[in-house]
Amino acid sequence: MQIMQEEGKSGGRYRAELAGHFGEMTYSRASPSLIIIDHTQVDDALRGKGVGQALAEHAVLEARSGGWKIIPLCPFFKAQLQRHPEWHDIIQG
Repeated sequence: MQIMQEEGKSGGRYRAELAGHFGEMTYSRASPSLIIIDHTQVDDALRGKGVGQALAEHAVLEARSGGWKIIPLCPFFKAQLQRHPEWHDIIQG
């Protein structure tokens, strides 16, 4: 599965494609060093296949490599944080 990033002036999204179906995690940029993850959507055909998890892991890796923090507003991302305490280094606040 390949994850692509699309970035605009005020935010963007990480997008994954698998077998012609899509998942995405959207964010807004609060500052050059802070993003707000606000939504995760995965096509029904991909549910249970780890696409959402892969998007969350990608966001964490991007934050670490870019030196920024994340404010997690998305319920799915918040749930992933509960399962992965090792990600808390990239969480704002």
